[in-house]
Amino acid sequence: MRVMWKGAVSFGLVTIPIHLYTATENKNVTLRQVHEADGGRIQYKRFCTVDGEEVPYADIAKGYELSDGGMVVLTDGDLADLPLSTSRTIDVHEFVPLEAIDPLYYDKSYYLEPQKLAVKPYVLLRDALQKSGQVAIAKVAIRQREALAVIRVVSDVMVLTTMLWPDEVRDPEFPFLEQETPEVRSQEMAMAASLIDSLSDTVFEPDKYHDSYREALTKLIEAKIAGDELAKPKAATAETEVTDLMAALEASVSAAKKSRQPGSAKKSPAKKAAKTKTEGSP
Repeated sequence: MRVMWKGAVSFGLVTIPIHLYTATENKNVTLRQVHEADGGRIQYKRFCTVDGEEVPYADIAKGYELSDGGMVVLTDGDLADLPLSTSRTIDVHEFVPLEAIDPLYYDKSYYLEPQKLAVKPYVLLRDALQKSGQVAIAKVAIRQREALAVIRVVSDVMVLTTMLWPDEVRDPEFPFLEQETPEVRSQEMAMAASLIDSLSDTVFEPDKYHDSYREALTKLIEAKIAGDELAKPKAATAETEVTDLMAALEASVSAAKKSRQPGSAKKSPAKKAAKTKTEGSP
């Protein structure tokens, strides 16, 4: 992994110099825009709408468009002069339970690695977080944009996850919320609870899931390279309207129980390990 940011975690009067790494990566298959007739790549030129001339990247600035179409030009120098106290510091403000944060606010995650002389204070904060059962709420600026962030511990490494600001989360203003709530029968609620129970597990195993679209796209590309043709999969059909909710719930519960019968699927190594650890715990 490549260090993308260097700074420090400010924890009271304690400063912990750290390296920051992107914790996730995009696995999407990269596709280029090409001319269908000959495969030639499509290129775009940056040109000015005022004089029609092509503009070198070095001459491009940022602009804020006004309601009347006017433009306020902001140079890199203008932006550099803005006060940004968190430009090289992850400033911890408070500690809260993890469950107090709605995942809707989460944005991007980063690993925090201590610099050579900062391992002890790093371990101190890491272990204190684990013992307290809390997470740290901080402010940080990455690429000239300040954000809220939460710091927690994952696999003995502190992870910083940036968060959206409150005004960046839209209110769910939907017409059905203003309508009279439809009556749900007790039998339907009981069956829905049974379906949830049938599909429940004690741990989340991400390895059970895979990107079927990416796999199919990769196979298509490989077949094109080899000059072969792939058979088109049958299109999935879905009911667009629920005609009998109770019957649909009963069928769903039956299918869920059948898929979870012994022998229907092998347990993953992660689940076996988790089970062994639980059984061996006091």
